[in-house]
Parts: sequence; structure tokens; C-alpha cells
Amino acid sequence: MSETFRAAFVIARRDFIAIVYSKAFIFFLLGPLLPVLVGFAAGNLGEQMARDVSRPSVAVALTTADADKLLAARAALSKTFGDGYFADMKIVGDGAAEQIRPQEYLRKKADNFSVVVTGTLAKPIITGTASSIERQRADIELLAGYASSGGSVQLPTATPDIVAESANNDKQLRTITGQIGQALIFFLTTLLAGMVLSNLVEEKSNKIIEILAASIPMESVFLGKLVAMLAMALVGITMWSIIGLIGFVAIDPNVPSIPTPAVGWPTFVALCFTYFIMAYMMFGALFLGIGAMASTVREVQTISTPVTMAQMVNFFFAAYALTKTGEPIEIFAAVFPFSSPFAMIGRAALEPTLWHHGVAIIGQLLFAVLLLRLGVYLFKKNVMKSGNAGRAEDGGKRKLWGLMKISR
Repeated sequence: MSETFRAAFVIARRDFIAIVYSKAFIFFLLGPLLPVLVGFAAGNLGEQMARDVSRPSVAVALTTADADKLLAARAALSKTFGDGYFADMKIVGDGAAEQIRPQEYLRKKADNFSVVVTGTLAKPIITGTASSIERQRADIELLAGYASSGGSVQLPTATPDIVAESANNDKQLRTITGQIGQALIFFLTTLLAGMVLSNLVEEKSNKIIEILAASIPMESVFLGKLVAMLAMALVGITMWSIIGLIGFVAIDPNVPSIPTPAVGWPTFVALCFTYFIMAYMMFGALFLGIGAMASTVREVQTISTPVTMAQMVNFFFAAYALTKTGEPIEIFAAVFPFSSPFAMIGRAALEPTLWHHGVAIIGQLLFAVLLLRLGVYLFKKNVMKSGNAGRAEDGGKRKLWGLMKISR
């Protein structure tokens, strides 16, 4: 057993150094950052465009005295409600002197008015579409009432008494934290686990894997490759985390408010890393088994696509079970190995019990070992033989992926 682990360490060190010291590793680190930067810039641009287009504007066609009072009321109440609470208002004329119908103001596309206010402060008339009137009516009535009273209405200043959380929305808020943890583990696993497959297929194509198989046990080769790719993934995650923290501090020093998980932040972060490692080990071992069955890139793509889709199904299943804590469907999601990491990180956000996680981690580790042994078996059966890797003719038949005999 010690020889197996020693040989696995040699393979892991060889693959890790070969990957990290290569030029391609730099592009690997930059790869996920570029879509994030483009998405961030596009999101900000789209938000600004939507804000500029959808920001309502109100045309005021009251008498000069009433219009001035209405705008003064808006300026006074904006100090309490905020500058962006009320729609922009623009005086378009003197309602007592001009005879322009309100509909004429709404037809001017350059002004982009949503409604027109006419009449008096005591009885304002709002002209516009039904939806625009519904959005602006309450605000205009408030401003007109405040202006009519001469600003005598004094709004009290409430004293805030802030609590960290309340029983009313405790589970709902923590569910958000669980969903963030699930999405993070799923994204990183999907992004990184497939690299194990490409590494194995590359070495199968150039016959390096056969040289390794002749020198050391295949269990050591598979375990070493899995550990090396996991270490490379952790290096990438560390770099992305550092860059992300620097970016958050540079853009907005205020830390976003995320509900505190039931197990506390230090334990929750540790469990996130642990469940990512477990998910990576399981899916990485599964991809190694796929690489053992496939001998060409086309076969790799054919087999790995359903596995990736199944991985998405597991994620959505665990996300659905997150709101069913303690129910049979949530228990099944926590026990089923492929959905267990996602379901258990969701449970960590909602439940403070820790021994559940110890049992789940041990079970996931054992299942990863089982998948690894299955991959080794398939590799020995399909590749470590002379001929055409599991497709040797046998009575006019050939084997599909080395498992099932089919007629030619």
C-alpha cells in the first residue's frame, strides 16, 4: 500500500509541475477571468442603458405658482425618500395661460414624458396610459398634498434598531447562502473536472500511459493524476479568489451582505472547500473511467456530454431539495453520491448539526475510491492488452467501449 501511494505521489508531482510550469497554465488562469470581466462590463452598460431609457419623467402643466410648489415639495421630500425615489419633473408651461392639450406633450418623443399633470394642487389631473398613471399616481398625490399644505406635514425620523436576523425570514435568508454555495461548487467542478479526462486521453494517444503502466501499478497512475489535477485546480481557485477580492475592494470596499449560515462562516467556507474536493474527486474519477473506455477524441466527446448533462441534473435536483429540509427527497439528495456535495452544503447553510457532514464526507470519499477502482479495471480491460484497445475481433464481433459485444 505504501508503494502505491509513493508511486502516486511521483505521478502527481510530475503532472503538477508539468502543468503549472507550462505557458498554457497562464491562459488557464486568465480563461475564467475574461468572461467575468466582459460580463461585468456588459451588465453595467446594460443597467445604465435600461436606467436611462426606463427612467420616468413627468410633465407639469399647472399654474406657475402651483408648479413651483410641486417642485419645491419634490425637492424637500427627496431628502427623506432619496433622490431617485420620485420621477423627474419638468415644467412645460403655464396651465392657466396655455391651451395645449396634455396629449400633445405625450406625443413629443424627444421629451419622453410618461404622464402630464394638469388641473390644480387640490385636484390634480393625470394624463397618460393606464400603467403609467398607476405607477405615478401615489407619488403625485403625495407631492400635491405636501405642496398644498405649505410643507407643514412633518415626517418623523425613526430610530433604527438593527438586528442581525429574525425568526420570520431566517430560513429564507439562509437558503440564499446555501444556493450560492451550491452554485459555486457546481461551477468550479464543471469548469475543472473535465481536465482530468483530456490529460488521460492525451497520454493514451502518445503511448506515455503504456510506459507508466509497465513501470508502476495503474492504481498509482490514476490516483496521482487525480491528485495532480486537484492540486492544479486549488491553485487556480486560490488565484481567482485573490484577484476577485482585490477587484471587490477596488470597485466597492463595502462587503456585500450575505446571510450568515447556520454553521457559521469559518465552518461553512471550510465545508465549501471540502465538498468541492469531494465533488472533484468523484467526477474526476468518473472522467478517468470515461477516458479508459474511449480511445479517440470523438468518443470522449460522445461519452462526456451525457455525463455533463447528468451533472447539471444533480445540481438542479440538490437545489430543489434545498427547500425540503428533512423531507425524503432532501435526504435522498444528501445520500446519493453525485448530488450529495451540493445537498450537504445547502444543509450546512440551514442546519447547525455537524456530524451529518462527517458521515457524508466519508461516504463521498469511499464512493470516489470505488469509481477510481472501476476506472482502473476498465483501463486494464480495454487498454492494457495488445490489439486495438477493447475492439479485438471475437467471432465476427467487436466490443463497444470494451464492455458489450456487437455485430459489425
